[in-house]
Amino acid sequence: MANRILVVDDAAFMRMMIKDILGKNDFEVIGEAADGAQAVEKFQELSPDLVTLDITMPEMDGIEALKKIREIDPNARVIMCSAMGQQAMVIDAIQAGAKDFIVKPFQADRVVEAVRKALA
Repeated sequence: MANRILVVDDAAFMRMMIKDILGKNDFEVIGEAADGAQAVEKFQELSPDLVTLDITMPEMDGIEALKKIREIDPNARVIMCSAMGQQAMVIDAIQAGAKDFIVKPFQADRVVEAVRKALA
């Protein structure tokens, strides 16, 4: 059975890129969200095996969404994505429970490695 993944990014193009990478590597993208509030809603609705979560988004940012998702499910597996390699944000994300961190623009092998590691 394919691992079910929720892809969250405010940029449709970025969601499409991640979906493409995941689809080619036998992962199933079961949902998408464009902001943190939608991400929390979809997480509750779909119960994905993993969430890829952008940090910088309108409405509710990725760190806030990560905290809310982890309140719903303390074992939730979340990988943060961001164009900014800001150390403070990476540290915040990891402290809030993120399993890994991938930087945009995405490198397919890095995305797949992070997802496989988080699901292992």
